[in-house]
Amino acid sequence: MKSFSEIFIENKSRLMSFIRRRIDSEDDAADILQDVFMRLFMQDDISLIEQVGAWLFRTAGNRIADFGRKRREEPMPQVRTGADEDDSLVDMSYFIVDEDASVEKDFIASLIWQELALALDELPEEQRYAFEKTEICGLSFKELSAQTGIPVNTLISRKHYAVKFLRERLADVYDDMLGLLSS
Repeated sequence: MKSFSEIFIENKSRLMSFIRRRIDSEDDAADILQDVFMRLFMQDDISLIEQVGAWLFRTAGNRIADFGRKRREEPMPQVRTGADEDDSLVDMSYFIVDEDASVEKDFIASLIWQELALALDELPEEQRYAFEKTEICGLSFKELSAQTGIPVNTLISRKHYAVKFLRERLADVYDDMLGLLSS
């Protein structure tokens, strides 16, 4: 079975092209791409996915469909990788998905996911459920509504509150990670 990094490297260009044909904004397309790979990373066992490429494209299609329906979320802040104005900007994905994986970045990524898991456990059950099913399992709000009988707008609202809580709860972790980059 291929590693997560190998899957990422092999599929990111084709997947980004697929997303860009359907999303006008480069930033929004990059967000969807990052979200798709985050979902893959959060899978308990990637080897259980028979066709990873098909799974990635199906998940991207679901995220594109959700993109038009969901409320616009605040983008993650970015920090320069060095002191000069010409240095590139990076966000949390720098720690989570990177072609140049290292032991240090793997360790930092594991800490981030550990903190996320702890924060998810602090959410009210309804909010956690809506967040996990849409963000981690890749279900659209419409699919989740059909499965649960809960109205789409209620699910959107629950996820919105979950995201708001997670942003506040994980702000210190995020700031620590950005501090590592700027030092």
